[in-house]
Amino acid sequence: MMRKIMILLAMAGLIMPAMAQRPSSPNGKLAIEAAGNGLRLYYQNQPVLDIPEVGYEGQTAKPALRFVQKVKADYQMLAGKCLHATNEANEYATPLGENTRLVVRLYNDGLAFRYELSQLSESTLPKEKTTYRIPEGVNRWFQQWTDAYESFFPLTTSYKTLPVRSFSGTFKSADGWNIRWGYPSLFKPAENVFALISEANIERRQSASCLYNEGELYRVTPDQNDLKISGDWHSPWRVVIVGELADIVESTLITDVSEPCKLKDTSWIHPGVVSWIYWAYNHGSDDYNIICKYIDMAATLHLPYMLIDAEWDRMKDGKTVEDAVNYAKSKGVKPMIWYNSSVGWVDGAPTPKYRLNKPEDREKEFAWCEKIGVAGVKIDFFSGDNQMNMDYCLDLLECAAKHHLLVNFHGATVPRGWQRTYPNLLSTEAVYGAEWYNNVPTFTKQAASHNATLPFTRNVIGPMDYTPCAFSDSQHPHITSHAHELALTVLFESGLQHLADKPESFLAQPKEVQDFLSKLPAVWDETRFVSGYPGESAVIARRSGKTWYVAGINGTDEVKRVKTSLDIKDIKSGQAFCDSGDKDKPWDIRMMSARVLPDLLTLQPRGGFVWVITLK
Repeated sequence: MMRKIMILLAMAGLIMPAMAQRPSSPNGKLAIEAAGNGLRLYYQNQPVLDIPEVGYEGQTAKPALRFVQKVKADYQMLAGKCLHATNEANEYATPLGENTRLVVRLYNDGLAFRYELSQLSESTLPKEKTTYRIPEGVNRWFQQWTDAYESFFPLTTSYKTLPVRSFSGTFKSADGWNIRWGYPSLFKPAENVFALISEANIERRQSASCLYNEGELYRVTPDQNDLKISGDWHSPWRVVIVGELADIVESTLITDVSEPCKLKDTSWIHPGVVSWIYWAYNHGSDDYNIICKYIDMAATLHLPYMLIDAEWDRMKDGKTVEDAVNYAKSKGVKPMIWYNSSVGWVDGAPTPKYRLNKPEDREKEFAWCEKIGVAGVKIDFFSGDNQMNMDYCLDLLECAAKHHLLVNFHGATVPRGWQRTYPNLLSTEAVYGAEWYNNVPTFTKQAASHNATLPFTRNVIGPMDYTPCAFSDSQHPHITSHAHELALTVLFESGLQHLADKPESFLAQPKEVQDFLSKLPAVWDETRFVSGYPGESAVIARRSGKTWYVAGINGTDEVKRVKTSLDIKDIKSGQAFCDSGDKDKPWDIRMMSARVLPDLLTLQPRGGFVWVITLK
């Protein structure tokens, strides 16, 4: 027996040094190793992701990672999950052939890697080979790609998914399955372990990418980039966030690897809540009187902003947008206005068009906005992920910053870290949101489950202009509860939080609800995941100063018990917004004990809750 023990100890002595030498994250939870022509990622010593190929076509060198340096992220944000973000990584690198280098960073909550090319001479970029293997049978929440990233994240266990027709057409294999997928892509490789694939730090001369699959193999495929590139170039960071659901939800990895803020002065950037006209009145922004109703609501509820949406250049009854802007300013409300990017949907699309495409026109338009007192712009209808769109977005952000304009991109690609580099970008749509109650009946039955999936998928990577909180109905009804709708204003992070409903609906709510909306922050000092599972439920706590907002929703059609246990000390007071279960009197609003917060809460089908907890 003693001899067997000695042999086992000797074997352990051989194995442990080998594991210790494997490239790892500073906290030791993540490790990676070269495997053939690719890499294999481990979480707490269990394999979680096979990357069978890295590099570019024509390269045959196998990766052999060597330590380069320790990397620390420590920076301030103006909006997002937290105002002070920190992370650490160990950086490794390996040559992959002539003038090509793979750089790998293992952060405490994920993997980031990119390719660095040098000595290019009027070169077309080679075809990338990066491939992820997602085995059949693994739970996944993948979104079929569209140029506006507006589709669901349904739970499946297979790549065999029928394509859903989108504005961008369909992408399918010979046997009829969808083959093109957008970021972020969430899957569950092991028990209590999740991984979220995305991308970060799009810079000039780059296109964004998506995933194309052949069976279990999902290949990173950059969109069109026709530039002839000379000198040095690097790809965006390929990012995989890994860990338990709390690690996924709370991660700032997308901004951790993105370029620092490029603006010298950010004192004029103020996130906030916005009254929004489109949801109830598709063409309301051509009507001065309707615009004034939303401005009045913003003033009554002390909302800082009001968005004048499309068609403001065709205002009726002899009024102009400048009249509306002046009325907003007279009420102490900051107006924002909408533009068509004029690169995506143009024919048959709403106006104004072609005002931002040329540098000289863009400069003239944004200077005019600044002069008359417009606080920000919503720019809509981009045409995908190609290099032209990416450079155009950067042009817009830089010109808008020059004229102190906040930016909200709509009909656009998902966030990839620009919110750190250009903090005047306070929100991006790129989500199947509440406006879809206006378009098709599909959203009504799927909204609750979809809402309970977004905190684990789309909203992880950046601000999300879902336009939440509708107590009344638009063209198609919603069957989520009042408390569910209110919870979305906290559950979904956005530096510009647009409220969807009409003034009559908001002003008919109890005073406590109106006061809640009046005080609703759009900036969070801290975010904590409390409980939930994609598509079933989500409970998240966010702190603003000395106030915690805890919001949760039920994504199912059944009564559900959710965990609400929180370690919050020095509580002064609390208020709860819950569902009563009575259709005629839907609210149950009460003060909470300052000493005891419940660890479990029962939610109505498609219901929700919000707690507002004030600290001493």
